[in-house]
Amino acid sequence: MILLRHGQSEFNLLFTQTRKDPGIVDPVLTPLGHSQAEAAAEALAGEEIRRILVSPYRRAIQTARPVARRLGLKLSVTPLVRERYAFTCDIGSPVTELRMTFPDLAFDGLDEVWWPAEEEPATQVEGRAALFRAEMAAIDDWAHTLVVSHWGFIMALTGQSVMNGQMLRVDPTEPAPPEVSWRHP
Repeated sequence: MILLRHGQSEFNLLFTQTRKDPGIVDPVLTPLGHSQAEAAAEALAGEEIRRILVSPYRRAIQTARPVARRLGLKLSVTPLVRERYAFTCDIGSPVTELRMTFPDLAFDGLDEVWWPAEEEPATQVEGRAALFRAEMAAIDDWAHTLVVSHWGFIMALTGQSVMNGQMLRVDPTEPAPPEVSWRHP
């Protein structure tokens, strides 16, 4: 499968400059983030992707939409691949708001408030990643899946730190990383 970290968000832009939480709830993409999403759509045009799984955060959905349009696929929204809740940006938008913002997407099965109420321990994110790895490994055509997610979830799943808009190929049938070092570049 291919993992794609969402494009640069308003949070990422300000946090990179200050290293302080700028207090933006569920941020959207910056112009650079939109360009990164378009570049991902271009790069993935030749791939045999059959499904796109996306986190419910607006920045992930905005990143996934150009790819979905380019490939003629629908997005499947799943909170399993959401970001680790650690900053203000990890407070999501309620489902009623997401439905108004993205009326073409299905948010079935999501609670109105689908993100945790407090900071998510690393072990919990690693547990979510392990569950996702097992679910993907059980699907015969996992190699044809694109997952649009976040730094923390990708770190938990692979042990690797990726930049905004960066892609990573992962075989879910291979073992998980023995240890995850939660350091951000």
